[in-house]
Amino acid sequence: MISVRKNIFRASALLRSKSRSQCTIKSRSIASLSTLPEQYQMLQKTCRDFADNELVPNAQKFDREHLYPKEQIAKMGELGLMAISVAEKYGGTGLDYLAYAIAMEEISRGCASAGVIMSVNNSLYLGPLEKFGNEEQKEKFVTPFTQGTKVGCFALSEPGNGSDAGAASTTAVLKGDHYVLNGTKCWITNGYEAESCVVFATTDKNLKHKGISAFIVPKNLPGFSLGKKEDKLGIRGSSTCSLIFEDCQIPKENLLGQPGMGFKIAMQTLDAGRIGIASQALGIAQASLECAVDYSNKRMAFGKPISKLQSIQNKIADMALQLESARLLTWRAAFLKDNHKPFTKEAAMAKLAASEAATFCSHQAIQVLGGMGYVTDMPAERHYRDARITEIYEGTSEIQKLVIAGNVLKEMS
Repeated sequence: MISVRKNIFRASALLRSKSRSQCTIKSRSIASLSTLPEQYQMLQKTCRDFADNELVPNAQKFDREHLYPKEQIAKMGELGLMAISVAEKYGGTGLDYLAYAIAMEEISRGCASAGVIMSVNNSLYLGPLEKFGNEEQKEKFVTPFTQGTKVGCFALSEPGNGSDAGAASTTAVLKGDHYVLNGTKCWITNGYEAESCVVFATTDKNLKHKGISAFIVPKNLPGFSLGKKEDKLGIRGSSTCSLIFEDCQIPKENLLGQPGMGFKIAMQTLDAGRIGIASQALGIAQASLECAVDYSNKRMAFGKPISKLQSIQNKIADMALQLESARLLTWRAAFLKDNHKPFTKEAAMAKLAASEAATFCSHQAIQVLGGMGYVTDMPAERHYRDARITEIYEGTSEIQKLVIAGNVLKEMS
């Protein structure tokens, strides 16, 4: 653990020590991990070693028993992975989004539940707070959430408006020095463990999506309660539940940004968050490919390993093709974000391609394993279940296509 921590900090120091011109990666050089600078390769190896030692041996237990990986998340916090792109002065690691994507993939390869917990804390909770919060808010709600002992969550979806983010029925009414929050948010990852949440509520119904505001809501406020913990198909080591607000009074200084900025904050946050979920999906796809290759080299049929059969090789080739293509799209989106270029379309492309690659690769892994892929003794069936959600949360595949098409039409008009 000590050597792993040293490698993370060394990679971080290397990234920060470079000048901007030295650190900027040309898009043509993003071909494979081996072509990336040393600090990214070091980070990848360090996260893979941690995943192999701490996550892979426990992932089945977390899934089967619906256990939150508290000890492992705390260790990830010690490594700097729970606030990987947050500035050092707020307690973060200070790395860029390409580093975040690489780390997210490796952690998710070991355990998809740990991956989504890491993603939500980094992208959806700390991300908007660091970008839109004031110094007092950052000191109170960012710094304590960078070490893995506390995590946050993000509350946008509601029972009647999953994909329609501009139709928030949860309301916040200003009364004196408090906003009074009423409504229900659903499908909230980290809901049970989170100690603070970024919540979106309507403050002016007449302005529609321009009347939505964002708030920082600590869990211990009166009128804030949790719904039942959902029993899910996959990523069962992370909790998902509803957040219920009944005359919940929020200090007005907990308003994030300005009144009416909520929709803008949500959309910009989701753009960045989709890079994280794309990376999680890559990790699931990579784990599925490795499982299929390992089994095919050991399983004998017709007097030879099934990896020698053309039908199996075709599956391996198709899996590798989808995985590598999605990885390049994900790295490109991260590259654009790091270089302050528009990346909304590219993040949507990455999330769409990576989530479909995860579903495809996990499906094909089960086909390669046959009956062994269908039983819980092997991780293939867990990868299959974990992959499915990546096409749904942080924007369904259908929403990603709308985002992509909208941007393409705008660019070409």
